[in-house]
Amino acid sequence: MEWNLRYEGTEHALQWNPIENPRNVLEMSNENLVFQQNDLFPSAFPIMADIRRQGKLCDVVLKVDGQHFSAHKIVLASTIPYFHAMFMNDMIESRNKEIEIKCIDATALEALVNFAYSGKVILDKNNVQSIMIGASYLQLNKVRDACANYLLQRIHPQNALGFRHFAESLGCSTLADSAEKYIESYFHEVSQHEEYLNLTLNEIKDLLSKNDLRVDSEEQVFEACMRWMKHDVDNRKEHLPELLSLVRLPLLSPLYITDRVRNEDQIRYSIQCRDLVDEALTYHLIPERRALIQSFRTEPRVCDIKGYIYVVGGLNRHGDSLSTVEYYDPKIDKWHMAPPMSMMRSRLGVAVLKSKLFAFGGYNGKDRLSSVEVYDAVKKEWSMVTPMICKRSALGATALGDIIYVCGGYDGGYFPEFGGEVPPQYKFLVFPGTYE
Repeated sequence: MEWNLRYEGTEHALQWNPIENPRNVLEMSNENLVFQQNDLFPSAFPIMADIRRQGKLCDVVLKVDGQHFSAHKIVLASTIPYFHAMFMNDMIESRNKEIEIKCIDATALEALVNFAYSGKVILDKNNVQSIMIGASYLQLNKVRDACANYLLQRIHPQNALGFRHFAESLGCSTLADSAEKYIESYFHEVSQHEEYLNLTLNEIKDLLSKNDLRVDSEEQVFEACMRWMKHDVDNRKEHLPELLSLVRLPLLSPLYITDRVRNEDQIRYSIQCRDLVDEALTYHLIPERRALIQSFRTEPRVCDIKGYIYVVGGLNRHGDSLSTVEYYDPKIDKWHMAPPMSMMRSRLGVAVLKSKLFAFGGYNGKDRLSSVEVYDAVKKEWSMVTPMICKRSALGATALGDIIYVCGGYDGGYFPEFGGEVPPQYKFLVFPGTYE
């Protein structure tokens, strides 16, 4: 054995530490001695698991789908809240040798009973949903959250709607909310898959009415609406007027309305649908009447940043750097003020990626900046993100795919060997999150 022994008396203190070993500690104070073996609990559970594998000392059998799993009540009650409530509250099951478990399949129950002894569970694409159901039923919230994180890592336009429905059925708000945001962010891609076509009427209405759909244009919403209706046209065509009223037709171009929307057979045959089309055309052809037909259908979805032209920062007539932001709406020929940036910036770089506006570096009137901030059109606010590797103004920024490239610029220094230019190593960076 290896010990740490400490003794403290009233008139003297003796410390004996022949071997430093954090696993075992002896503490003496006056005539009392306390021994603590720190590895007792980690070593005890594997032994209990081995005893269970031998079928010894087991006092309960869990039955599910014709299969039986022996276990120890004390272990189950100590590690699984569901069994703690069952055994400690004198429920009928607590006095039975065999307990039938419902709502969990055998594979998931076996994995979770093993978890009670080992603290480990292996998740894969074949078992994660059944284990998440079992963990929710047994109130193993940390296991449930681990399953939710596993699913979030694998969310895709093809399965996002299914993940949301699954999470809602289990009351897992973390997964449900994340899936909802994913659906809003990738609505166009989600609407191309089978899950979308199989939505109920209420579900499709809820989706089309969302103000937070990130779409390139309202054309994508219209096409998604028609795609859902045509998937089962005989049973769904009667709902088209209600669904079309959720599409913001006035935001479509007059040419698209005339050539595409008005020529749909199911729209031409419906008086209500034709009225909605006429409203949209009137909005474009008679601007004086726009005030009379203001409704949610004339309001852009809040994430549709591509419909606006933004002017960010710059200099005023006195040469002072600005933090102000304005945007122009070409549909109504009007300028609006957006929330200002968190700091003044002139000669900055600006780029748009996934409907978010990024402001890079610039000059604040005193110093060149390396800081970067991003404008979220949903929240209508700016937030700081990872700064660039070096400060720079008069730079170029552009988005390509999922990356923003930041090139060139000036850091305020002078480099005679480069004729006053910024050195070559300042030339290329990659955004977001990390730079290369």
